[in-house]
Amino acid sequence: MYELQQVGENSFYIQSPAKIGLFRLNETDVCLIDSGSDKDAGRKVRQILDRNNWRLTAIYNTHSNADHIGGNRYLQGQTGCRIYASGIECDFTNHPIAEPSFLYGGYPPKDLRHKFLLAQESSAEQLTEDKLPDGLSMISLPGHFFDMVGFRTRDDVVYLADCLSSRETLEKYQVSFLYDVAAYLETLERVKEMKAALFVPAHAAATEEIASLAQCNIDKVLEIAERIADICREMRSFEEILQRLFQDFGLVMNFEQYALVGSTVRSYLSWMKESGRMEAVFEDCRLLWKTR
Repeated sequence: MYELQQVGENSFYIQSPAKIGLFRLNETDVCLIDSGSDKDAGRKVRQILDRNNWRLTAIYNTHSNADHIGGNRYLQGQTGCRIYASGIECDFTNHPIAEPSFLYGGYPPKDLRHKFLLAQESSAEQLTEDKLPDGLSMISLPGHFFDMVGFRTRDDVVYLADCLSSRETLEKYQVSFLYDVAAYLETLERVKEMKAALFVPAHAAATEEIASLAQCNIDKVLEIAERIADICREMRSFEEILQRLFQDFGLVMNFEQYALVGSTVRSYLSWMKESGRMEAVFEDCRLLWKTR
């Protein structure tokens, strides 16, 4: 873990729970794509930089989930590097309490205020195309989170952040976290058509061919939607829907999974309601869902 892998003349990634991209700007300067999950990840990245006599100039965050920005504060404090994030991701990066609060739908209990969902604050600036160095371009990848982006290097290496999961992850966890289901499906359809020398997803193996894995992720989204539709043949509350999904897929309920899967299920229900597949009814002071 945390081995440096070279995948182009100037393109690298650091093998970690959420892959960290590294792009060499010249003989001495580099930038990162994400920073890992916490201070320890930041230390390991710093060791790689020191071994190669590289100076870190900037971190470009794909999105603001804690496992992608957790090393920001340490690396910024150690190197003085600048940090960039796009759209609302910049606000979440500057105010990371927003992530567990958003997931829970209120002030998060202590069970959710830990490093896996709550990164340390760092000082981020808005990411726009003019802030990118030569040889790095930005790709919009909304759906998994608000304004998630990926990057393509001049070596034709594409860093895809969290826009898809490995087949093994899909099989194990079934319901992957999503914010906007419609945007996510549109993103995956675009990713299916992409060509590159190499694709580097954060949570799947690097690959030269991405279309089949993108389709696998699309199929899983549609499968989950069908499962929710089946559960809601009769009027169901959100808690009943969530319980059935956990039972059907053999998932273990805890605060973290309740927040992550629960937020995702709400996103599915919104998408299905807006597409006309689901209706929402208020009855006996309860919000109930039913498949049309």
